[in-house]
Amino acid sequence: MLKPLALSLAILSMGGMASATFAVENFKVLKQIHDQPALLKNGEYKGHYYVPSTLETITWGYLPNRDAKPVLTIPSGSLVTFDTVSHEGLLEDQGRDAEKYFKSQGVKSEYILDEAKNITKSDLKHDFDKDGPHIITGPLYVEGAMPGDILKVEILNVQPRVPYGVISNRHGKGTLVGEFPKRTKHADASPAEPEKYGNVSIFTPIEQNKNGEWEGVLKTESGKAIRFPLNPFMGTMGVAANTSDPVHSVPPSFYGGNIDINELTAGATAYYPVQVPGALFYTGDSHFVQGDGEVALTALEGSARATFKISVLKSGKDKILSKQLTQPLIENAEFWITPGLDPDLNEAMKKSTREAIRFLVDEFGISEEIAYAYLSAATDFEVSQVVDKTKGIHAMIRKADFKEFTDSLK
Repeated sequence: MLKPLALSLAILSMGGMASATFAVENFKVLKQIHDQPALLKNGEYKGHYYVPSTLETITWGYLPNRDAKPVLTIPSGSLVTFDTVSHEGLLEDQGRDAEKYFKSQGVKSEYILDEAKNITKSDLKHDFDKDGPHIITGPLYVEGAMPGDILKVEILNVQPRVPYGVISNRHGKGTLVGEFPKRTKHADASPAEPEKYGNVSIFTPIEQNKNGEWEGVLKTESGKAIRFPLNPFMGTMGVAANTSDPVHSVPPSFYGGNIDINELTAGATAYYPVQVPGALFYTGDSHFVQGDGEVALTALEGSARATFKISVLKSGKDKILSKQLTQPLIENAEFWITPGLDPDLNEAMKKSTREAIRFLVDEFGISEEIAYAYLSAATDFEVSQVVDKTKGIHAMIRKADFKEFTDSLK
């Protein structure tokens, strides 16, 4: 669990970016446990497979494809802990110098992850205008996983590694393209002069309130703060696509990826249709909290430690929630969640509805007409995000409504 954190903030206007000086007490930065992927044999995570974010275990801007070399092989049913690194604070429009950027916000060196420093100091190629922004960790080869199977990923914990994140709005991206950012973008923008990109990044500390609850803290021009609770989750999880082509990290698809559904918090489970032998599971793009829609472009994003239980459900053998799974399916204690993904939000809504109908018909043997009527009367459809080229809508199907069906199976 996170240790108590106290932050005192002094926010200054600096070219549209929020800069801060803050003092941190009793926050334990979650530093890299091991310098390479391994099965941990002692310590708090004894028995877990562990994957750090090193230059050997990450890709920047692209997801693993079928040709990706796995960083670790694990058996089905394994507990796996990833130490991920957020791209925010590392990108070219922030100077591509993690230490310099975060120090400019008042962060002391000991609160800046070594992995973030190493990535931005390296010669790892990254094209700000062409490549995706995300730093992706993995992939893992899961023994026994074959095309046609389902990879079951139980999210056990997602925990901030540092006491701050960043919220960004960039030209050509977000809901209000052409309206925000209101700064000028210069053609000669570069990491040496990041302000010329004309983008806006808001450095955002997190702190614990008097009730022990974690909050993001946005200081306003008046000096008063907007405070909002955290709800950490991984924005990107998935399996490798069956292609040798580069897979851009921004648009989500049937293999998962940058799906940005804020229900994927601790206690939720995601199911992915396996595309290639070993599944090749990966994660990244950690969020401390995100509103439905993620309208500016990013949510409050920062580096996180994520722990999963990863299992293979064999086709035709293991009981799964759906007879035909051709895209991700999500569940938590209260809901089954069926995403719909499409560049057109209206089409995404249709796809989510079709998938919800298919799920209900396959799972409970009801007619399509009854399923459609039920969804209209009792199911909320939420906007996952509208900023990742492929937009998302997801249906929230309440499990309690099907108690008569599930009780009969016990």
